[in-house]
Amino acid sequence: MAFASVPIRTQSVRYQSGTEIVRGFIAVPLSRGKHPAIVVIHEWWGLVPWVKEQTTRLAGQGYVALAVDLYRGESTTNPSHARQLARSLPAGRGLQDIEAAFNYLASRPDVDRHKIGSIGWCMGGGWSMRLAEHEPLLAACVVNYGELPRSSREVQAIHAAVLGNFGAEDRGIPPQAVYAFERAMKAHGEQINVKVYPGAGHAFENPNNKSGFRPAAAQDAWSRTLAFLNRELK
Repeated sequence: MAFASVPIRTQSVRYQSGTEIVRGFIAVPLSRGKHPAIVVIHEWWGLVPWVKEQTTRLAGQGYVALAVDLYRGESTTNPSHARQLARSLPAGRGLQDIEAAFNYLASRPDVDRHKIGSIGWCMGGGWSMRLAEHEPLLAACVVNYGELPRSSREVQAIHAAVLGNFGAEDRGIPPQAVYAFERAMKAHGEQINVKVYPGAGHAFENPNNKSGFRPAAAQDAWSRTLAFLNRELK
C-alpha cells in the first residue's frame, strides 16, 4: 500500500511536565489547518535517530508527530546501559511525561485535539498502552511488541482503538499473551487488531537490530500502522 508524503518541518520543542520543562522532537506538516497528531514513544535505547526517522515519516503522512524523551537527553546503543536506563525510569514520571506530551499536542492550534493517537516500540509500546489506559481522550493506540495490560481493570480502562504488531518468536511477549489480550479486549467490546508475524522476534521492525530485523514484516507492520491511523484519526 502506497502513501503519499507531504512537506514537513522538524524542531526541538519544550513543554511543561508537572513542575519540569521537558524537551521533545516534533515533526509538523507544512499544510494549514488542524491536523491529527501522534505521541511517539521510543524504545529502551532512548530518543535515537531511528525514532526521529519514524516521527518524520508520520509527519509526512499528515500528522503532527511528537517524539517524547523519557530519558531527558540520555540515549545509548549499549544493551546493558539501555536496560539500566529503562529500569531507572520512575513509572510515575514516565506516565506524567507522556500525558504531558498528549496535553501539549492538544493545546496546539494546528492539532485537532479529538484526533490524537500514540505509537511506541518495545518499551515505548508498553508506554503507548499505558497512555491508552490513563488518557480517555486518546483516539488510537499502536503497540509494537510492547508490554500488554494483564488485568481486567487495565483492559476496561482502554477506550482507544488498538493496533498491535508482534513477533511469533518474541520470548518476552509470546503469542499466547498477545491473543489473551486480544480476547480480553473483545470481551469488553473494545476495538483491537493484532498480527503476529511468523519467523520474527522482538524488535523486528528496527534495521539496527542486525540479527532480528525482518524487512518484509517491518514493511507490512508499517503499512498496517498507517492504514489504521488513517482510519481512526482522519
